[in-house]
Amino acid sequence: MKVAKDLVAASATPMVLGILAEGESYGYAILRRINELSGGELDWTEGLLYPLLHRLERLGYVEATWQSVTGERKRKYYRVTDRGLAELAEQRRQWDTVVDALKEIWHDRAPLTVNPLEGLA
Repeated sequence: MKVAKDLVAASATPMVLGILAEGESYGYAILRRINELSGGELDWTEGLLYPLLHRLERLGYVEATWQSVTGERKRKYYRVTDRGLAELAEQRRQWDTVVDALKEIWHDRAPLTVNPLEGLA
């Protein structure tokens, strides 16, 4: 299954802020965590993540610092700010509303199936 781009875009900010609320992290580790959390269904690229991190940094939601680990190259680590935690709380409230509404719509409904032959003949 491929998740639609508009759904990925809408969920990107709360996902990254949520991951950073668990603790500071760097780009590649964030990408791995997203992949892990989605069971491999969300396979983000650096081209999606880094512009988002830079935007979150400009907005004051995250702060970044360069850190060195012995034997490895420097990495830019990101951590969520108090402002970012407030934004995460608001995003969570909004997503809870959307998820609750979808659950109500889909509650006790049989799964949708599509007959590829329907309408032919």
